[in-house]
Amino acid sequence: MADTADRRHGLSPLSRYAGRFAAAGRASGGSLRLAELPFLAQVDVRLDPAGPAADSVALALGFPLPREPNTLARGDGSTALWLGPDEWLVTGPAGTRTDLEARLREAVADAHASVVDVSAQRTTLLVGGARAAELLAHGCSLDLHPRMFGAGRCAQTTLARAQVVLVREEPGAGGGSGSGAGFRVLVRSSFAGYLADWLLDAATEYTWNSPDSTRT
Repeated sequence: MADTADRRHGLSPLSRYAGRFAAAGRASGGSLRLAELPFLAQVDVRLDPAGPAADSVALALGFPLPREPNTLARGDGSTALWLGPDEWLVTGPAGTRTDLEARLREAVADAHASVVDVSAQRTTLLVGGARAAELLAHGCSLDLHPRMFGAGRCAQTTLARAQVVLVREEPGAGGGSGSGAGFRVLVRSSFAGYLADWLLDAATEYTWNSPDSTRT
């Protein structure tokens, strides 16, 4: 598979799309921004939210794990996404996966808990700009209006029939993305190319007839 070969050469799953993403952004007149946020640290954590391990993880991260469904918490460069009553995805900047996993493993110690580095499982797409929610709405059944899915919200959902974790961002948001306002879309690496093609195709509705809007 192409994504496996790319990883062997130190490339991200969507490294070949950088030019097409940039061209689509230019053709939209700035109303859309598409980009990959490659190699973010991603660690899956499962534990009893009412147990001592949760308190230890909060100390290690500098903030408590979110308890409210489909919300996130962040601080000191890391973000914890609520995935279920006893499961979170903790993300961080590229290059921090080893340290992040080690800190979390040390925090849970011998508690009945699970800490697994899943950084290679997904890549992250940025979908930003004034038309970002409108673009995603073409393939996502969630109500993405800020009143319903505002900053600080996340959800496991489908986008163009691909399973994703969708995160609403805000200007200056942390988590190592440097993304600014918009959405983060965490998608399995094996589906990343498919989803990127779908986004580029859907984005043509908001672009001018620029000859380089879909050029590699």
